[in-house]
Parts: sequence; structure tokens; C-alpha cells
Amino acid sequence: MEATKPNNPQPQAPKPAVKPQPQAAKPQPKKVDNKNVNSNVGGIKSAFLVILVCFAVAVCLYLFVMGMITNFTGGEESGAAFAFQVGDEVKLSPSNLAGTVYKGGFVVPILLTCLFTVIVLSVERWFAIGKAKGTGNITKFVENIKDALQKKDIAKAEDLCRKQKGTVGAVVYATLQKYKEMDKDTVLEKEQKLTSIQQTLEEATALEMPALQQNLPIIATLTTLGTLLGLFGTVLGMIKSFQALSQSGAPDSTELSTGISEALVNTATGIATAALALISYNFYTNKIDNMTYAIDELGFSIVSTFAATH
Repeated sequence: MEATKPNNPQPQAPKPAVKPQPQAAKPQPKKVDNKNVNSNVGGIKSAFLVILVCFAVAVCLYLFVMGMITNFTGGEESGAAFAFQVGDEVKLSPSNLAGTVYKGGFVVPILLTCLFTVIVLSVERWFAIGKAKGTGNITKFVENIKDALQKKDIAKAEDLCRKQKGTVGAVVYATLQKYKEMDKDTVLEKEQKLTSIQQTLEEATALEMPALQQNLPIIATLTTLGTLLGLFGTVLGMIKSFQALSQSGAPDSTELSTGISEALVNTATGIATAALALISYNFYTNKIDNMTYAIDELGFSIVSTFAATH
């Protein structure tokens, strides 16, 4: 018998490791900024708190600044620090303008409250409407949007709205979103689509208007109220003056001057309040009208572009 040869397979050489080929990186899709444009008008929501704070400041200014005894002659011997601590038997004569204003009577703090309220709300509207205006010039923004619409570049118009921000940018952006929605719609008729775009423009504008006009009615009210309060203080001062003249014998010059001071101080404060309120109201109303005109112009352009291209 033949001897069985052992089966010793020859070891095979190891195959060289195949290096994985680097795969080409897939191009990442470009991210589209679809965030909404917010006007962020902001502002003071509660004007009543503003009035209360202004009243507290006006009373403190009237009593502790204008009422300091150093603003009068004839009260030093009383040892009091403020005029309201001196009794009626001591006659105080104003030695400067602050003392004269103090002699205007209790109407002065009320008038000062109106004046301070107008100043605070005017400053508040300055910042609020400044935010509503956006980051760029509105006239240039309108021109750029109209140019983009003529080129049918809605994406560029949206990007311009994101950069502009503010009330005009927010309203136009909302209208452009409706434009794109109607562009893809295959059910509605053309007239219905145009009506829908116009309705979106009007609704977006109506939502922005209350924030723009906030606190302006109060400023408008103070235009008339300041004049009436000044007239009221004038009448009270003249009553005191005539009472001093009606006394028997020689008229009391102190009482006469007090009445005249009250009349003139209240008249001046009331006129200043009314004038400042009137200027502020007209100034901000004009700003809001300019933004409204820009929105209307762009809204008409968007509707016209849709009508011409569909």
C-alpha cells in the first residue's frame, strides 16, 4: 500500500489590502432663510403708569425744588426748609423764577405732569417709530423692491425685506409670501388670487398700525388739555388778583403779585405743553403716513406684477 502523503496546503500570500477610495463629498443644499420679518416696534404699553410717574416727579419738583425757602424772601426767620412748611401768616415773596412758578398754585404740578408726559411719550415714539422704519432708507427700499419685481426676482425681494426689517419690510414680506402661495395655486381664478394678495396686504398693514399709533392719541389729547389747564390756572390767578384789588384801603401788593404770577405761570406752562404736544403729534403722524404710502405703493406694485405675469 502506498503511504498517504499528508495534505499540507501551501500558505497563500496575503492579498494586499484595498484602500477605500474617498467618496466625493455631496454638495450640501443651500440653506434658504425662511424666517419671517418682524417689525419689533415695541414701545410703552401702559401710558397710565407713565402719567403716574410723571405726576410723582412733578409734585416732588414743585414741593422740594421750586418750594425751597431759599427761593423766597421773608421766610428765613421761620427756620423752615420749604415753603409749604411756612404758615399763611408769613408772607413769602419770590426771589427768583422758581419761586414765581411755585406761586402758580396747585395747578402747576398738574400742568407739569402734562408737560412731562408729552416729553416722555414723544421720546418713546421716537425710538419706537425708529425701529418701525427699519435699517435703511425707505425710499431706496421701495425702489429696490420695485426693481426686483420688474425682474420677477421674488427671492431677491424677500432678501431685501429681511435686511430692511421694520414695519414696511414685515408687511411687504407677508405680501410676497402670499404672492408665492398664489403662484403655486392651480384652483383659484386669477381675480381671486389678486383679491387674496390685496387682502393679505391690508390685513398685515392693519396689524402694524396699532403699534405705530400707540400713545399718539394721548399726545393729541394733551394738545387740548394743556391749553385748557393753562386757561384754568389763568382764571384762578386773575380771581386772586381781583380779590386783592377789592380789599378796602390800599390793595395788598403781595396778594396782587401772587395772583398775577399764578395767571402768567399757568398760561406759559399750558401753552408750552400744548405747543410741544402739537409738534410731536404732527411729526410722528407724518412719519407714519410716509410708511403707509410706501406700503401702498409696494402693494400696488406686487399686485400689478402678479396680474401682468399670470
